[in-house]
Amino acid sequence: MRTAGLLMVIMVLTCAARGADDPPVIPVGLDAYRMWDKWAQHRIGMRAYMRSTYDRAGGNEAADASHFLYQLAEDFNVTLDVEGPGILYFVRTNHWHGSPWHYVIDGHDNIVAESSTKDPLHPVKDSTFLPAAALPSPLAFTWSQTKGADLMWVPMGFEKSLRLAYSRTCYGTGYYILHHYVGGAKLSQPIKAWDGKTAPDKDVLELINKAGTDLTALVKTELREESGETEVGEETPALELEVDQPMVVRALNFSFPKERALDLSQVWLRLWWDGREQPSVDAPLPLFFGAGTLYNRDNREYLVKAFPVNIRFDSERVHLACYFPMPFFKSMKGQLISKGGVVPDVRWSVRYAPLEGPANHFAYFHATYKDHPNPERGKDNILLDTRTIEGNGDWCGHFVGTSFIFSHDAKLNTLEGDPRFFFDDSNTPQAQGTGTEEWGGGGDYWGGINMTLPFAGHPTGAKDAASARSAEDKIESAYRFLLGDLMPFGRNARIQLEHGGVNDSKEHYETIAYWYGTPGSSLVLTDELKIADEASEKAHNYVSPTASEPIEITSRYELGPDKLDGKEIYPAHTDKGRTMTGASEFTFKIRPDNLGVMLRRKLDYSSPNQRAAVSIADSSDGKVGEFQPAGIWYLAGSNTCLFSRPKGELDPTEHKVQTSNRRFRDDEFLIARDLTAGRSAIRVRIEFTQVKTPLLPNRPLPNLAWSEIRYSAYCFTIPSDR
Repeated sequence: MRTAGLLMVIMVLTCAARGADDPPVIPVGLDAYRMWDKWAQHRIGMRAYMRSTYDRAGGNEAADASHFLYQLAEDFNVTLDVEGPGILYFVRTNHWHGSPWHYVIDGHDNIVAESSTKDPLHPVKDSTFLPAAALPSPLAFTWSQTKGADLMWVPMGFEKSLRLAYSRTCYGTGYYILHHYVGGAKLSQPIKAWDGKTAPDKDVLELINKAGTDLTALVKTELREESGETEVGEETPALELEVDQPMVVRALNFSFPKERALDLSQVWLRLWWDGREQPSVDAPLPLFFGAGTLYNRDNREYLVKAFPVNIRFDSERVHLACYFPMPFFKSMKGQLISKGGVVPDVRWSVRYAPLEGPANHFAYFHATYKDHPNPERGKDNILLDTRTIEGNGDWCGHFVGTSFIFSHDAKLNTLEGDPRFFFDDSNTPQAQGTGTEEWGGGGDYWGGINMTLPFAGHPTGAKDAASARSAEDKIESAYRFLLGDLMPFGRNARIQLEHGGVNDSKEHYETIAYWYGTPGSSLVLTDELKIADEASEKAHNYVSPTASEPIEITSRYELGPDKLDGKEIYPAHTDKGRTMTGASEFTFKIRPDNLGVMLRRKLDYSSPNQRAAVSIADSSDGKVGEFQPAGIWYLAGSNTCLFSRPKGELDPTEHKVQTSNRRFRDDEFLIARDLTAGRSAIRVRIEFTQVKTPLLPNRPLPNLAWSEIRYSAYCFTIPSDR
């Protein structure tokens, strides 16, 4: 930088990267960490899901613990059950509760335990996972390091199926993030079944252990750097830099005198990409770097020691560093402004390198800040709705994390609120968690203790108001970053966080949602069939010999509580559908340039364990070609679940059957590219296959059937070139 003031960078490109007809490679398995420099690349043909033990009725029963899909035996209580190839990227449980766990991969039962399992009434200090070699730090941490939770980021591939079960059910809390991929998607390596024995590659462990250090030391291309010193005020002047090719910011650094740390809470960072009217980053500086405040109660060296960002204190200065890759294609503009007076002696640097690859492989980096001073009672706080961002419209990209303040008064009970994330028009959250501190990597409110890990942390806030040493010490914040477990979307994303156990907290929240996004779509709705609608069924040549007569259902999707303070929050609605026990067929229009197709089904979730074999035939010329198998469409469980929360660690399971009034659900199925590419229409055959698994052993089976209310077809596509 050549003039006074901090950070206002304008990078003018003389050429734009050309587009590509093929999607970028999707880093999978340990490559998802190893290829962290590809964080900004689109994941076309990948879907993420977060499942959990949440209260099916929308409340906070037992702190969202111990709600199971079904029980096969007293020591086999199932919380996750999926079919098809994929990768499990993250598992969070509360302490050792539930251990030993069954990780059944492609039919093989891998037993995972925690060293406190043998005598849970006397937990082991510095406990570890067992087998220790397969689940090492920093991809796995127990409650000893996290202050309340067992966390695992070790990728666990499965080629056919995955089932996760708890041996014990006392305080059986958990949430799990997994990915599925369209057949034919460009993966960095084949998916291989996790064997429960092999240790993660050493280079990946060494990489994650570098959290808190200068990650640009890992960048192989030559870096350019501009740096300077300025004072930050209300109108910090702009700075400009011209470059001769597309670039990606690889590091953004600031430092300032230690005694001015609290002043930085009033300093905001703004970044604009490619001349867009609104900034893509517009956030308070401390919260952007992972902390709600720069108050450092215990004089720690690292307030935040995360992988993509860190906050470090030395004897004289505070240092902020960000390593999220930030690509751009025409220009970049940046600015720091102070809303609370002039801050002198602020040093800055920006390091950047040439951007390699086609322009339409990359998305813009965003940090969307929201202030929630008075959360709406009964409704989630909305951290991000991409339909309202920078001129509204469609966005495709991926969600990569949050940094948030959940109290300004050291109140931790608001942490009972669940994360709920919706992608691409779904009315069912593809991600449903069990609580806010669980999302931030803790348990039992972290015991009120601060901690910082590479991908999760609770860096600031006293354990309660009485213990706070100052007003700043009452600012409670947490962060959660997603790398291997990031969540893609093709047209829109809505990131929501419940405030309090039933959206009843009055605490003042401030939130940042980190995400990568490109204006436009990589998932395009091309057709929709409304079951029990005569015109729609005829238009799609719907045939189902065993289908029932139209059934009218009045129910709800799974969201928060129906009522609060006597007021209805989420009213029921009515829809029509059918059930069938044989096969259904219908024809869908699709785009010939598709990269695979996603089917979405609205269904009645009251019928358990709905499973079907899907086959696809070409119907481009109006005729039906030969059907080819596309895989198994399976949705485990139902709106009836097993609740088992015995009081004692070693007490036998309880057999409490619960049925919620939430029967509507949206579910997804991915069709491989080789069955859809080049075709303008496909014929879909759904053949129901019974799953005779009762909720409890020896419990009678209900009537089994496949429910159909609505089908939608979405085509994966390459985003338009810039």
